[in-house]
Amino acid sequence: MIAELVGGIDVEGLYPAVIAALVLGILNAIVRPILLILTLPITIVTLGLFAFVINAALFLFAASFIDGFDVSGFWVALFGSILMSVVSTIGSRFIKSDRQQTKVVYREIKD
Repeated sequence: MIAELVGGIDVEGLYPAVIAALVLGILNAIVRPILLILTLPITIVTLGLFAFVINAALFLFAASFIDGFDVSGFWVALFGSILMSVVSTIGSRFIKSDRQQTKVVYREIKD
């Protein structure tokens, strides 16, 4: 979907799209938190905007070794990663879990 909206991102079929989604998911789950901690001072100074740069770098990194998934440059990766974040946020709003909260009841035991 993002490849259709952003010129400069090319996905050559379903298989590269699925692999790209898996790789981006793994990178965002493992590498991104480490990078955010390491770059915390610059992220604070830029009021959080540096997190977009980290997302774009991970987007470019994933495209660098997945055949059939190409990103033409940094600005394209930045716009694609922002769009991916927006789509992910909107999707997660629709898929809310209806978990019930568990209440813990304590009873005092008297001797």
